[in-house]
Amino acid sequence: QVQLVESGGGLVQAGGSLRLSCAASGRTFSFTTMAWFRQAPGKEREFVAAISWSGGRTLYADSVKGRFTIFRENAQKTVSLQMSSLKPEDTAVYYCSARRGAAVISTAYDYWGQGTQVTVSS
Repeated sequence: QVQLVESGGGLVQAGGSLRLSCAASGRTFSFTTMAWFRQAPGKEREFVAAISWSGGRTLYADSVKGRFTIFRENAQKTVSLQMSSLKPEDTAVYYCSARRGAAVISTAYDYWGQGTQVTVSS
């Protein structure tokens, strides 16, 4: 079992930066693939970024590639999302998630946090 709690959301102007963090608890954190998803009002939840348990492999949605960076610190059981050059269309609730297994993919995640709101003003 993995429990996830996000933090770091807020209001930022377009072009600004924000860092989201996710604190995990549970004995299997180091062996899970972690990811961030987001859901904008009236839209379906979409994949943002994922990272392997070692941190050596990452995967990004095309919409955030080059602007967002996912990283993790297994000793602290945290995974973070550094977001730069933010756009109004990045406004959404951001969710931390985890999946059993080593595949770094955009689907089939087993555990979810409650989400943190990110609002980008134009």
